[in-house]
Amino acid sequence: MAIVGVIGTLGAALLTQRRADSLKRHELEALARQQREGRDHADQVRQEEARAQVHRDLTDLRRACYISLNTTARQYQTAQINLLHALRNQDDAEVQACAEQLEERRLALRDSYAEAQMIVPPAVFTDARSASRQLNDTYGQLKGLLKAAHVTEGNLQRIEAETELSWALLSDLRGTMRGDLGVDEASI
Repeated sequence: MAIVGVIGTLGAALLTQRRADSLKRHELEALARQQREGRDHADQVRQEEARAQVHRDLTDLRRACYISLNTTARQYQTAQINLLHALRNQDDAEVQACAEQLEERRLALRDSYAEAQMIVPPAVFTDARSASRQLNDTYGQLKGLLKAAHVTEGNLQRIEAETELSWALLSDLRGTMRGDLGVDEASI
């Protein structure tokens, strides 16, 4: 009987040790799973933060592009209007100065437009292309007037109407850019 008691005591110790080992193994597995889940969650958070940063960077890039495009387009149109007034005043020195400024503004818009071709989404680019074409059409008409021997009031009025169309297209462009950036009257 003593042998059975010793075997029972040893068996109980062995069973207890096996249960302790099994419990420890389960605890270690649970800890490893928690650590893996923690790492996975941290990786997911880092990826989400990286995506959010990329989105912010792209929005900042578009915003800078939009500011440049809007500014240069408005300056180009202002230079067209200034030349139109100088032609109406028939002041040769003023006409020459305005013609030079117009050329500078046209080149600035060309550079800004080239940047926009690479950055802006299609909806914004469609409006930018329309505004740019209108501004360049008006530019061509003004250059034609500069070469003309005589400038008539009818020619000046026709170009003035073209500048009003440019204003409307530039306004549409600004609205599209603001909408793309999420900046509109409802959110202000």
